[in-house]
Amino acid sequence: MFYKLINIICDIILLIRRYVMLCINEIIDKLRDVLSSERDNGKIFDKEIANALDLTSVNFATMKKRNTIPFSNILDFCALKKISINWMLYGQDPSSLIDSTDKYWIKYFPAISVSAGGGAYDADEEYEKLDLPDFFVNIIGGKDNIKNIEAINVTGDSMEPTLNNGNIIFIDKTKQDVSKDGIYAFVNENGLFVKRMQRRIDGSLDIISDNKEYPMQIAKKAEINILGKVVSSIGKVF
Repeated sequence: MFYKLINIICDIILLIRRYVMLCINEIIDKLRDVLSSERDNGKIFDKEIANALDLTSVNFATMKKRNTIPFSNILDFCALKKISINWMLYGQDPSSLIDSTDKYWIKYFPAISVSAGGGAYDADEEYEKLDLPDFFVNIIGGKDNIKNIEAINVTGDSMEPTLNNGNIIFIDKTKQDVSKDGIYAFVNENGLFVKRMQRRIDGSLDIISDNKEYPMQIAKKAEINILGKVVSSIGKVF
């Protein structure tokens, strides 16, 4: 019994190590290695890494200091270089992903942003394949539900601290019943937004920003088009 317990503990430790995200400095080292491999010699400076991520040197330095990971920029970098995002963020051996991330992926629309500024959304717009590790597939509803999930970016601060500028949100397009409280992506005459919604007795909807500096709004169900419910997100947390 004792040895069985030890084996279970060891398995848990290995599982945790496998899925704990690397810190920003470890990810930067990987970025440096990738860029260095593309040229014969010479040191890769932070400015070059910032340029590769489409960041200013000031923003890059601030992210390093705060240990903030620019997920959207890294996803774009990995897509451009054809690098496994799981290797970049979690240190997983790419050869170990053949049975998981090669099988599980969703549509990610890097050009689409949702929240404070509004925007537009078209399911036929150009998208990238976002590979998913097994544990995250379970978080968003399991392998049978992947076909219903799409990912877009968040801009603005109206949903802080729940969702922050630069987060990537995962939307379940089958969950459009706003009778159940939750955070939903929707379109109205002003653009594309993500807000917390609560239905009133008369059927109208309270449109709520988690950032209390933004006032609550009331809308009729006919005035908005629900795209889906936010089931998960990745990005910086304050």
